[in-house]
Amino acid sequence: MLLEFTCSNHKSIGEKIVFSTLAGKDNSHNKELILFERNRIVKSAVIYGANGSGKSNLIDAISFVKNLVVQSIRHQPGDGIRQIPHKLLGIERDSEYTLQFVTKNVRYAYGFTLCKTLIVDEYLYYFPNGKQVKIFERSAEGYTEGNQFKGRFDSCKDVLKPNRLFLSCAANFSNVREVEASFRFFKDELVIYSGLGIDNWMEYSLRQMHENENIKKTAIRFMQSLDTGIKDIIIKVDQKTLKESELPSFLSEEFKTILVRKVTNSVTAKVVYDQFEVDLMSEESTGIRKLFEFICPMIDIVSNGKVLVCDELEANFHESIMYGLVNLFRKLNRTPSAQMIFTTHDTSVLSLDLFRRDQIWFTELTRDTRETDLYSLAEIKNVRKDENIGKGYIAGKYGAIPMLNENLANIIQEFSEEVENGN
Repeated sequence: MLLEFTCSNHKSIGEKIVFSTLAGKDNSHNKELILFERNRIVKSAVIYGANGSGKSNLIDAISFVKNLVVQSIRHQPGDGIRQIPHKLLGIERDSEYTLQFVTKNVRYAYGFTLCKTLIVDEYLYYFPNGKQVKIFERSAEGYTEGNQFKGRFDSCKDVLKPNRLFLSCAANFSNVREVEASFRFFKDELVIYSGLGIDNWMEYSLRQMHENENIKKTAIRFMQSLDTGIKDIIIKVDQKTLKESELPSFLSEEFKTILVRKVTNSVTAKVVYDQFEVDLMSEESTGIRKLFEFICPMIDIVSNGKVLVCDELEANFHESIMYGLVNLFRKLNRTPSAQMIFTTHDTSVLSLDLFRRDQIWFTELTRDTRETDLYSLAEIKNVRKDENIGKGYIAGKYGAIPMLNENLANIIQEFSEEVENGN
C-alpha cells in the first residue's frame, strides 16, 4: 500500500504538497477501507483538476521516484539526474521526495533530496511492531547505518555515487532483507500506467490470456460485466524468422544477418461476438483495445495486492465503462492491500456513491507563482452527504477548474465582431 507521498520543486509543483491515503473520520463506505496499525486506509483515490493544474505532474513525480530507485544504479560517474524543477525555483532549490508505504505487512518511510541534479540526502526507516527503526541515513558526507545494520552495507561503498540512490546500490550490492523488500515495492508493487504503451501492456495481457486459461476466463467475464458484448478472444502466438527483404534498407549488412537468424514471436488476436469476429489490432475500437491492454495488469494488481497509479484513466473509455471499472475494482478487490490512484476529467465517477470525501482530490494552479496546490474534498467545509459532487465541481464550487467568465465572453464577442468586419 501507498500511505503517503510528498514532493516539492518538481515541474509545476513548487512548495511541498502532500497526498495521503489515510482515511479521515468520515464513516461512509467503511467496509471498503483497509485496516492497518490502528489506521484506516482508502483503497482508491481520484484526482481532478483543470488542464495544466498539475494532475499529471503528481503522477510524474511518483513515477520519477520509482524509476530513480530502480535505475539509478546504472548512472555513470559525472552524470546528473534528469529532473525538471519548478521554473521559479530552479535546480538551486532542493527537490524533496518522501513516501510511506507498506510491503509484506510492514510500514516503511523513505525519502531523498536533490539539489543541482545530485542527491544530497536520503533515508530509509521501517516500523516493526509500530516502532521506528533506522535502516540507513545518507548525506553529502556519507552514510550511517542503524544499530541493527552495522557493517551490512560495506559492499556498497565503492558503488555509491552522488547520482545514485543508496537504496538502489544497497539492493544490488548487499543482502539486507528490509532493503530488498523496499526496493521490490518500487520495482514490482508500485505500477505506473501512463496510457502511452511504453511498457507494452497489450502484449503482456495477450500472452497472459494465451498461457493461462483461468486468466482468460476472468478477463472475458470482466469484459462481459461491462456489457461489451464480447463472447471470447482467440489468441495465436506464431514463431517466425524475418526475411531480409522485410528489413529497412538503411541497416548494415552485418546487422541484417543477425536479425534474419533470430526467431521472433508474432501475437495476433480475434475478438469473438455473437455473429462475427474482428481482428483486435486492426478492426476493433480504441476503447476495446485499451480494455484488453488494461485487463491482465489490473487482474495482477488486484490479485497480488499492488498499487496502480494511473494518469487519465478515462482516455478512450466510454463513461459507462469508466464507471464500471472503478466500481468493479471496489467489488473485485479481495486482496485487502490493492490500491488504485488515478487522475481523470470524467465527472461520471465523481460521486459520493463511489468515493468517500477523503478519496477525492483536486489540483489547482496558484495565480501568482503558478504552483500546483493539492487538496482533498475532505478539507472543504460544508459539503453535504447528499451533495451532487460532479455538478458542484463543474460549477467551480471546489476550485480546481477554470470558470468561463464575462471577460472571456467579451473577448469572444470582440473577436467575432472583428471577423465580421474583415479584420
